[in-house]
Amino acid sequence: MTSHHRKIAVTTPTGQVGSRVVRLLLQAGVRPTLLLRDASKLDPGTRARVDVAEGDQADADYVIQATRGVDTLFWVSPPGTGDDPVDAYARLGANAARAVRENGIAHTVFQSSIGAEKRHGVGEIDGLARTEEQLNDTGAAVTHLRCGYFFSNLLGDVESLRAGVLRTPWPLDHSMPWVDPRDIGEVAAARLLAANWQGTRVQAVHGPEDLTFTQVAEILGGVLGHEVKPEQLSDDEFRSVLTSVGLPAAQVDGIAGMSAGLTGDFVPEDERSVLTTTPTTLAAWARQHLVDAR
Repeated sequence: MTSHHRKIAVTTPTGQVGSRVVRLLLQAGVRPTLLLRDASKLDPGTRARVDVAEGDQADADYVIQATRGVDTLFWVSPPGTGDDPVDAYARLGANAARAVRENGIAHTVFQSSIGAEKRHGVGEIDGLARTEEQLNDTGAAVTHLRCGYFFSNLLGDVESLRAGVLRTPWPLDHSMPWVDPRDIGEVAAARLLAANWQGTRVQAVHGPEDLTFTQVAEILGGVLGHEVKPEQLSDDEFRSVLTSVGLPAAQVDGIAGMSAGLTGDFVPEDERSVLTTTPTTLAAWARQHLVDAR
């Protein structure tokens, strides 16, 4: 089956990863089906070249209807709006698995996270681990992209970066993969377009290099032109920050549990290699996205 006849569906197509996937599929000559809440968010040039199914991924009937006749699916679970993120991710994963089964979707690429391999004890990533298991149980071909820490998480810290401080619950000397979401989109698109693989497989997306928060602060300081000091928040301090912005207890646990569960002796199952390394550096990303935060 050539890629021109293959029907590919993409969830979260206006997100940082999904929008890159959509652009590459269009450039490869594919007319994808996009699952999204609001088609007006698409630019007119894209809108004219895709099929749109509007609805909510939390609605199983909608997901099944929208993916009828689909051969290949890119599934991203949007951040849960419910009080319990692990439960929300698991419910979304159940919808994806049901659509794969009922519609006979041959290949699925799932945007997971480093840490999902632990299966338990990694905060909201446990919900992505459930989804990996649910998709594995379908018996269809599935690739789990276990992604590193998004550069774009820094966009929530623009005010403190402007003030010269990078606060984090992670130990400052803990080295881990950091990645540009756009590069995840490139790996996802390559997998979707190939769709010649079988069984269940894992492909990590580790970005160009592992970084500690101390190194991240140094890189950001170089780009922003002023010193950025890294500062570790204790678990209690971090939780009180999250509580103070109105997050319910299960969401606080979900967010705080990620850094707690991935430090210590955790090593990603899929090691850094030519298959898991992507090109965009943190400095290049920061020059594009953070320079106005000087």
